[in-house]
Amino acid sequence: MFGWLRGKSKSGPPASAVASTRARRGDDDLFDEQFQAKLEMLALAARRMHQGRTRAERRSKKTGGGIEFADHREYSAGDDFRYLDWNVYGRSGRLLLRLFEEEEDLSVYVLLDRSRSMAFGDPPKLDYAKRLAAALAYVSLAGLDRVSLVSFDDAIRGRLPPTRGKNRIFTAFKFLREQRADGPTGLADALRMFVAQNKRRGVAILISDLYDPGGFEDGINILRYQKFETHVIQVFDPSEVRPPLHGDVRLVDEETGEAREITVTPRVLDRYAKAHDAYRARIERFCAEKQVAYYPVETSTPFDEAILRILRRGGMLG
Repeated sequence: MFGWLRGKSKSGPPASAVASTRARRGDDDLFDEQFQAKLEMLALAARRMHQGRTRAERRSKKTGGGIEFADHREYSAGDDFRYLDWNVYGRSGRLLLRLFEEEEDLSVYVLLDRSRSMAFGDPPKLDYAKRLAAALAYVSLAGLDRVSLVSFDDAIRGRLPPTRGKNRIFTAFKFLREQRADGPTGLADALRMFVAQNKRRGVAILISDLYDPGGFEDGINILRYQKFETHVIQVFDPSEVRPPLHGDVRLVDEETGEAREITVTPRVLDRYAKAHDAYRARIERFCAEKQVAYYPVETSTPFDEAILRILRRGGMLG
C-alpha cells in the first residue's frame, strides 16, 4: 500500500507535499565540495570509533600460512612438520598442527534501490540514498576495503566492479550520478541475481525504501543464506508517514500507474499512519530475529548525521 505515492485532488493540481519532485537539483550538486569535505570528516570519525582495532579482526575463517593463530588439529601423515606445536607435544605427547587465519581484504557491496518509488520526495529518496551510498563507499575505501556499488530495481541495472583506494570515490560519484529511478521493485529477483554474480562474500549494505509488493523478507534472506553480512538501510520521506492530503483525492501508484480514488479524512490518515508504523515494526522485528542490522532513516535527516548514527552502532565497517 505504501507504493501509492502521488495524490491528486479531483479539482486541483497534484498535492505538492506528496507529489514526486520534478524540479530537483542537478546530480552534480549531490557530490559538491561541501559534500566531499563531510566525507573526509566521516572517514576520520570512523577511524576514531574503531581506534585500537586491527585488521586481524577482519580476517576470514580460512586457515593456512598466515600470521594469526586460529586453532589446532590432529597431525596426519604427510602434514608439514614445521607447523607441529612442540609445546603441546611436550606437555601431552599429542601431535597437533597449528592452524592460522589468512588475512583477507573486506569486500563491501553497497546495493542501491533505483526503482520508481525512489523518485518520491523532496529531496527524492534516490538522491538521498545516493549520498548515503557515496558516504559509506568513501568510509570503506578510506579503510582500505574493496568496494563495489550495485544498482537494481527488479534486476541488476548497474555495477561498479570492486575497487580500492580513496581516490576511487570519483569513479563512484560518476556511477551514482548515472542512476535513475525507473522500473518496478523486485528485491528477491534482483538480489538473487546479485548473489549469483558475486561469489566473494562480504558486507552487503542494502539501501532501499523496501516498498516491494512481493515483500522484503525473501530478498534479505537470499543475502543471509549466501553468507553475506547483511545491513539494511530503509530510506523514507516524512510525508510517507503521514501524507498531507485531505478530501477527495486520486492516488496513482508510482511504479505501476494504477489509480485509486479515495476520500481522505483524519480517521483515514490515522489508520494509514498506524499501518505504516506497523510495517516498519515488522521490518525491525524480522531483522532482529534474523540478526540483520536495520537502520530506518528519514530523508529530512542530514546525511552526515545519519551516517554517524549508523557508524556509532558499530559492526558495519569496523
